[in-house]
Amino acid sequence: MHMLFYISVILLTGLIMAKIIRLLKLPNVTGYLIGGLLIGPSVLGIIPREVVGSFSIISEAALAFIAYSIGSELNIEHLKKLGKGVVLITVLEALCATLCVTLGMIFIFKQPLHLSVVLGAIAAATAPAATLMVVKQYNAKGPLVDTLLPVVAMDDAVCIMIFGIASAIAKILIEGVESVSLASLILSPIFEIIGALALGFFMGFILAWISKKVKGEDELLGVVIAFIFLTAGLSIQFNFSSLLSCMMLGTTLTNILPHNKKVFTVIENFTPPLLVLFFTISGVELNLSILKSVGLVGIAYVILRAVGKMLGGYLGAVAAKSPETVRNYLGLALLPQAGVAIGLSMVAQKILPPPFGEEVRTIILAAVIIYELIGPPIAKFALAKAGEIQEG
Repeated sequence: MHMLFYISVILLTGLIMAKIIRLLKLPNVTGYLIGGLLIGPSVLGIIPREVVGSFSIISEAALAFIAYSIGSELNIEHLKKLGKGVVLITVLEALCATLCVTLGMIFIFKQPLHLSVVLGAIAAATAPAATLMVVKQYNAKGPLVDTLLPVVAMDDAVCIMIFGIASAIAKILIEGVESVSLASLILSPIFEIIGALALGFFMGFILAWISKKVKGEDELLGVVIAFIFLTAGLSIQFNFSSLLSCMMLGTTLTNILPHNKKVFTVIENFTPPLLVLFFTISGVELNLSILKSVGLVGIAYVILRAVGKMLGGYLGAVAAKSPETVRNYLGLALLPQAGVAIGLSMVAQKILPPPFGEEVRTIILAAVIIYELIGPPIAKFALAKAGEIQEG
C-alpha cells in the first residue's frame, strides 16, 4: 500500500483510541500508544515492520516542534519572578532521577555504561499534561500546586540539557574510550552542546527580525515552520542535538520578542495532527518480542525513576525551604512521563547500537504507558494528602 494510506490509518487510529481511552479518564497519549501498538507489527500487523522505518521524518519534525514549544516557556523575566527556589527544586528532582536510574542500572543490574547513561538522562523528563489535568479537575490550590506548575514547565528543558550531555558521552563510550583522548572525552560533549545552543540562538535572532517584517498569519506560519525545520535539519547535519537547537530557537524568540505571542500561537493548529502521528507511530514501533529480555530492567527503570523523583523533590523542597506538604508530596506529582521521554528514546535508538537502542525505546514506551495509567491517581492522592483539593 501507498505510504499515505498508512499515515491515514495511523492518524485515524490514534484519534479513535484517544476518544475510547478518555472514557476511562486516562490521558490521550495513552490511547495513541495503545492504538499504535494494536495496528503495529507486534499485534495486528496492519502497519508492516518494513514500513515503520519510513516514518522517521515525521518523528523528527514532531520533536522539533516539541522542543520549540518548551523553549517558548523559558522567558528570563518570568523565571526571575518564580525565584531561585523553584529552579533549584527543578534541577535537583531531575538530577536525582538521572543519578538513581544510571547508578542502579550500572551497579545493581550490571547494564552497559552507555545504555545506563542514556536511560538515566531520559528519566529526568516529566509529562505535565496528566498532572495538570488532575489539578484542573479538582480545582486544587495551595503551596504544592504553586510549586508544581512551574517545576513541570521547566523540567523538560533541564532534561533536554542533561540528555545532550549524556548522548555525547554515550557516543564516545560506543567508539571506545581507548581510542579517545581525555581532552576529547571532556570537550566533545561541550562542543556539541555549545554548537546546538549557538545554532538555535542564531536562527532565533534571524527569525525574530524576519517575523517583524512578515504580514499575515499564513505567511508567518510558513516562515516559523521553515525556521524550525531549518534549525533541526542543520543540527542533524552537524551532529548537534536538534532538541537543544530547537529549544534554544524558542527561548531566543520568547526573550527577544516577549510580547509577540503570534510566533508561538500560529503553529497551534498545525502541530496537533503531527503530534498524534508521532505518539501513535511510537506505539507502532513498540516491539513486544523483546519485552521479555528487558522486562526486569524495565520494571527497575520505573521504580528507580520514581525513587529519584521523590527523593529529588524532597531534597529540592528542603533546600528551597518549602512547606512540609511540598517536601512530602511534590515527588509523587512528578511521576507521569510522555512526550519528551518518547522523543528522547527515539534519538537514543539512533545513537546506541543494536540491540541497545531498541531496548531503550521499548523500556521507555512501556514505562510511559505504566506512568500514564498510575500517574493521575497518584497525583490526586498527593494533592489530597496535601489538603489542596477543593471539596464540593
